[in-house]
Amino acid sequence: MDEQLDDFATYISGKISGALLDRKIAYGELTLTVSRSQITNVLKVLRDDARCRFEVLIDITGVDWPGRENRFDVVYHLLSPRTNQRIRVKVETNETEPVATAIGVYSAADWFERETYDMFGILFSGHPDLRRLLTDYGFQGHPLRKDFPVTGYVEVRYDDEQKRVVYEPIKLNQEFRNFDFDSPWEGINVPLPGDEKANGGAGGRA
Repeated sequence: MDEQLDDFATYISGKISGALLDRKIAYGELTLTVSRSQITNVLKVLRDDARCRFEVLIDITGVDWPGRENRFDVVYHLLSPRTNQRIRVKVETNETEPVATAIGVYSAADWFERETYDMFGILFSGHPDLRRLLTDYGFQGHPLRKDFPVTGYVEVRYDDEQKRVVYEPIKLNQEFRNFDFDSPWEGINVPLPGDEKANGGAGGRA
């Protein structure tokens, strides 16, 4: 299986040699890293080539690497029902440089790109309706960025007096407290019946 996948990786690398930056096989799947400017051309080859036929776009998502100059990976997962094979394609980008939309290649990319924009703030040029999908219109920030605060920026509640939903800045009513619920992984700091045997005490063996 690995030998067949390696042969296929060599084949597809030759087809997209001008766009390919890196390739890797791990856990029985091939991952291609390609030039951002060539992403639509690469997707067309993977969809249309007779040996590839990756006709189904499973997902588009992002990965955030805050310490990297191009902090985002845009990741495309493709499936070929004809060969029962999957492939992963990645491109790198940052907060300001958009990635070309894949809608012209896979119509299913529409909402996937909107979700990726909403969660990571990754821009897609040529998208006909690039707006938030999962969060509200007034939402601040992008929740899947690693620098997004766990508590968020605002909290939402229904105000019975105003008869509407209101947004308010996050207010923590108490400082962080370290609750000790006697975690079995950490143990509790009290002697338990039978401990004296393990410690070589009375009734136990030294």
